[in-house]
Amino acid sequence: MTQTSQGATLRRAVETCIQPDEAGIAGLGELFTDDAVVWTPNLLTTSRAELADALSFRENAFTDVAIQFDGVDVFGGKGFVEFRVSANFSGPFVIDEEVTIEPNGRRLVLGAAAVAEFESGKIKALRAYFDDSALLEQMIA
Repeated sequence: MTQTSQGATLRRAVETCIQPDEAGIAGLGELFTDDAVVWTPNLLTTSRAELADALSFRENAFTDVAIQFDGVDVFGGKGFVEFRVSANFSGPFVIDEEVTIEPNGRRLVLGAAAVAEFESGKIKALRAYFDDSALLEQMIA
């Protein structure tokens, strides 16, 4: 698989994880290996099946989600992507049974980066890095 197609796979994976829908979740097999590990500051899955389950129960607190990619680079079996996500905070964000952050209607912006490891053209590991406290600050401001 070429570096260009691996870059496209990484981009689609980020888009699917941020804006999951039924078609995207059904197509995870095109992007991730069966044993793919996905880690973010607020998610850890150790298989494609776990990732599909986690994406099925995503928060409905954010609407009008937009992703802007600032760079996608692939070197050998590793890919790197920098991106920004913006969304309207329009619904309650449930942290746990006792804590819910009510929407403030603001447009939130979060910068992030992700690193992927590829195996046979699919993502075997994906690690995303972002400052979730910066997001929380925007939510409670």
